[in-house]
Amino acid sequence: MIRIYGIREKLNPIKSRLSDLINTCMVEALKFPPNKRAHRFFPLDREDLYYPEGRSDAYTLIEIDMMEGRSVEAKKKLLHLLFETIESQLGIAPVDVEISIRESPPHNWGFRGLTGDEAKLDYKISV
Repeated sequence: MIRIYGIREKLNPIKSRLSDLINTCMVEALKFPPNKRAHRFFPLDREDLYYPEGRSDAYTLIEIDMMEGRSVEAKKKLLHLLFETIESQLGIAPVDVEISIRESPPHNWGFRGLTGDEAKLDYKISV
C-alpha cells in the first residue's frame, strides 16, 4: 500500500502520471505484479503541509507499506528508481521527494479474508 502526500495544486495535476511511475518502479525493482496497484493520494492545502527549508511547493512524500522479505538491494533499487524516474518524467527534483518504506511481517497483513502468511500470492516477496 502506498500513500502519496503533497500540496493540492501541485499533486492533483500529476496524480495519474505519478501513480503510473510508482507502479512501474515497483514492478521493476520488486518484481511486483503490474495489476497490484494500491495507491492513495492525499492532496493537502498549503497550510496543512509543512516541509523543511530548501524544499519547494513540489515537495512530495511517498510512504510505502509492504510485507517483510525484500532484500536491502531491492529496496535501495526501488528508492533510486523512484528518485530518478520522478525527476526525469515529472521534473520534481530529488530534494523535493521523501520516501519511506515500512515493513511488517506477513501475519500482520489482512486481505481477501486471510492473513498475509495464509494467502497464496502470485508473486514473490523475497526478491
